[in-house]
Amino acid sequence: MKKILALILVGIVLLAALYYAFIYFVPYSEGVRSGELIKISYKGVLVKTWEGEISQGISGAQIFAFSVEGNQKEVIDKLQKYQGRYVKVTYKERFGTFFWLGDTKYFITDVQEEQSPHFRGITNDNEQ
Repeated sequence: MKKILALILVGIVLLAALYYAFIYFVPYSEGVRSGELIKISYKGVLVKTWEGEISQGISGAQIFAFSVEGNQKEVIDKLQKYQGRYVKVTYKERFGTFFWLGDTKYFITDVQEEQSPHFRGITNDNEQ
C-alpha cells in the first residue's frame, strides 16, 4: 500500500514539474509591440510582480498589458526611465502564467525608446 501511494505521489509531482516546465520554457508566441508606456508598477499583496501597460492607440483606445519577470533588472530600469514615452517592447507570450511570475501571459524581454509616429516630422523652432 505504501509503495502504491509513493508511486502516485511521485507521478503527481512529476506531472506538476512537467506542466511548470512547459508553461515556463515553451513560448506560445514572440513578437514586438510599440506604443506609449503609460504604466509600470510593482504590485501585489503577498507576491509582488512587475506589471505595465502600453497605449497602442489614440487616447488609450487599445491597451497592451504586460508583465516583467523580477530577474530582468535592466528591462525594469529602462521601463521606469521611459515612463510616458513612446517605446518598442519585445515580448514572449506563454500558454499560461503562475501568480508568482505575473498577472499576464505577456512577458517583456527588451525595451527600446522609439520616435512617436504621431509627432514625426514636427520640429521645434528653437532647434534650428
